[in-house]
Amino acid sequence: MYVGTQLKARDDDDYRVWAQLGIKHICADPEGKPGTWTLDDLKRLREKVESFGLILDMIQIPLPSNPIERATYPDILLAGPNRERQIDEICKLIENLHIAGIPAAKYNLNLIGIPRTPDEPGRGGSMNAAFRWEKADQNAAPGLAGVLSEDENWERIDYFLERVVPVAESNRIRLACHPHDPYTPPGYKGVTRVLGTVDGLKKFVTMRESPYHGLNFCQGTVGEMLDNPREEIYDIIRWFGSRDKIFNLHFRNIRGGKLSFMETFPDEGDMDMALSLKVYKEVGYQYMIMPDHVPTISGRDPEGVAFAFCYGYTAALLQALEVY
Repeated sequence: MYVGTQLKARDDDDYRVWAQLGIKHICADPEGKPGTWTLDDLKRLREKVESFGLILDMIQIPLPSNPIERATYPDILLAGPNRERQIDEICKLIENLHIAGIPAAKYNLNLIGIPRTPDEPGRGGSMNAAFRWEKADQNAAPGLAGVLSEDENWERIDYFLERVVPVAESNRIRLACHPHDPYTPPGYKGVTRVLGTVDGLKKFVTMRESPYHGLNFCQGTVGEMLDNPREEIYDIIRWFGSRDKIFNLHFRNIRGGKLSFMETFPDEGDMDMALSLKVYKEVGYQYMIMPDHVPTISGRDPEGVAFAFCYGYTAALLQALEVY
């Protein structure tokens, strides 16, 4: 396992900085509107990344964490009239990833985005994302998806997996799905977020079983599903890791738990990230470990500096793990 990043490069200097910091593995997307990427676009992206001495480990399929109202392929989860065409385009992209030599892709199956309540002050006056159920609009109206039952949600997810997983397997492309962030009570905004619980994630990875069907395991998001993340997270890592269902790792921490939490830097939250890495090593995890959702800090380059701190912290933990 090794440090990676999914931060979007603002210019060529970002690629150079990552190389200089020892971050060799990245997730990036081609230029242009998602859903229009060609094989040549993917090849150009890989060549550009490699020109800086970096490795393109994966891309983000145009199934992001945005609400369905802003989705590139909305009919996949809405079961709309263009569902077949949109799934066909995902399958073609997977085939092109194989030809371009890009081994993995991450994606989301998200209807309502990433609900949060107002940011809260963190260490030294940073501003940190938070979710407090008591502050949320608990009676928020359904969006474009309307009122969707849990069974129907699962049926639409299974329809997608039935078509896409065999293509991923035949092309040897690992598909890493992100959990629903955060857990919300059933029926919130008209839907039950079936990938917002550990049991739901277990069901998901055993549907259409394949060594190329797994998770973009976000430790922060999984912690948000738990009553006591510090005590519960390690056995959950073991369950998914021992089954080789973790294809990418969002290495982030929170303070709090189910329905009441604040995101933090990795070193200051409730979960023991050093112990977590020991467990990932124990189960044989072998891919990227990347920061995610960093707090908003001061300075001329807040995002770049906050992520750089996380890269260094993670690299040091990995080095210590090898020595001790």
